[in-house]
Amino acid sequence: MASCSTNKEESNYSITKTNVLNSIKQVNNKWQQDHRIEPWAFWHPATYHIGNLAAYEVTGNDDHLKYTQQWAEANEWMGAKSDNPEEWKFSHGESDEYVLFGDWQACFQVYIDLNTIDPAPHKVARAREVMQYQINTDESKYWWWIDGLFMVMPVMPRMYELTGDSTYLNKLHEYYSYTKSLTYDEEDGLWYRDKKYIYPGHKTNNGKKDFWSRGNGWVIAAHARTLDKLPKSDPHYDEYTEVFTQMAKALKASQQEEGYWTRSLLDEQQAIGPETSGTAFFTYGMLWGINQGILDKGSYGPVVEKAWEYLATTAIQSDGTLGYVQPIGERAVPGQIVDQRSTSDFGVGAFLLAASEMITYLENK
Repeated sequence: MASCSTNKEESNYSITKTNVLNSIKQVNNKWQQDHRIEPWAFWHPATYHIGNLAAYEVTGNDDHLKYTQQWAEANEWMGAKSDNPEEWKFSHGESDEYVLFGDWQACFQVYIDLNTIDPAPHKVARAREVMQYQINTDESKYWWWIDGLFMVMPVMPRMYELTGDSTYLNKLHEYYSYTKSLTYDEEDGLWYRDKKYIYPGHKTNNGKKDFWSRGNGWVIAAHARTLDKLPKSDPHYDEYTEVFTQMAKALKASQQEEGYWTRSLLDEQQAIGPETSGTAFFTYGMLWGINQGILDKGSYGPVVEKAWEYLATTAIQSDGTLGYVQPIGERAVPGQIVDQRSTSDFGVGAFLLAASEMITYLENK
């Protein structure tokens, strides 16, 4: 195991509900104070707001809720805004015609959840329009990269709850099956970011399989957020659960002694040192699994507690900044600097998801 590059002395930190709530307050207040609301509904602010709503659920802090409501209003409850379906695309793109690209659909999770809190038809009108169009196409390759699982998998059971249309659950499995067939390594229980990274065509500098940490974080969090809303009667519920548990097993084995995970899960030397976004997503996923009785608390409790201690004592800086977040990218980059000052909206979102599940975990103790 690699040693943590932060060289922190052994901590006397205690994992208590009060301390976790204080961490949520410290990190989230810092983020909101430093970042004004922008009309940009792409994947990374959407991920922050997904976490922010989870934080609201456990804290009841109305300021958090208002911050996300204002963001949704600034974006007119939309993702990409083209109104011409003939030009809608699902390849990678940041302009308004990429309506079917999953990075523009993560925001629908936020809008649907806000609608659950305070229903109003305009909040989910665009989600209905876009997703209804999509599930009535013959295309099955919408999620061609694993990040897309987090962006849109959890949308599908939410759309089912909203509409009662079981086509959403059928299409969920159809799209998922394509991604799984392309990128899931059953031997290791982990996922390649996309087809460019499949072994042995792509290897780490040491010749190993290169499973990107945050990419797998997207995937385990996607499973948790999907299963959390999916009817247990769904014919594919057991398949999603099996993949989730196999991932948890693989992640348990690849955790570093200091509690974090490195950027390349099976080759810590590819990009040495802690990385917070993947670690936070793994912590969230496994905590959710424990809280739902899917993962054994005796086996996974020590894993999540050690991971949480890293998040609370190393990742969070004295001013509330969440550090050691790898910047936007798609792989473990050798030599890339990720340090105390490296932060991001999606990293904070991942942390808030983990913190919220930690509250439930502690309440169940």
